[in-house]
Amino acid sequence: MKIHVIVGSTRPNRIGERVAKWVAAAAQQQAGFEVELVDLAAYDLPRFDEPVSPKYNPHRQPNPAVKRWLATMAAADGYVIVTPEYNHSIPGILKDALDYLDWQIDKKPVAIVGYGSVGGARSAEHLKLIVNFLGAAVVPATVALNRPGESIDEHGQFMGDSSSPTSPATALTGLLGDLHWWAKTLAAGRT
Repeated sequence: MKIHVIVGSTRPNRIGERVAKWVAAAAQQQAGFEVELVDLAAYDLPRFDEPVSPKYNPHRQPNPAVKRWLATMAAADGYVIVTPEYNHSIPGILKDALDYLDWQIDKKPVAIVGYGSVGGARSAEHLKLIVNFLGAAVVPATVALNRPGESIDEHGQFMGDSSSPTSPATALTGLLGDLHWWAKTLAAGRT
């Protein structure tokens, strides 16, 4: 199963890239996962500007950057979106990227790893509503990271106690197990 770990922020000096590297490394340890790190900063997506909702536009002609993004998203069987919390929600660039989707994530699982104040819980809740509307199956559990810069180094290595039952590393292991189940189940259902 192909799993995309999506970096949901493009800000300079962002922590999201190191969090996504940590998630991707853990996902690579999951049996049956082929993992790709997908960085929104590499797509140069314009602000969402389509005159008709992509789901309802049979004559849609997205620009090349958007076409590349859509093809990337269509190629995966499941996703982990790594999102910071900006003003109690997700970053605008992540919202725009999701708004460009039409059917690419339909009936596929999305897991969420949030970080920021209160562990990114408010951004995770908003993101669940958005991807649910897009037709994705939201993995119910999330991973919430407070102060990820203190627990994950610049190479994406977790520096905390991985053995604690309340550790983010333990939560991530459970989240990836759930993602595997959802991806396998929904892949069978799509065929």
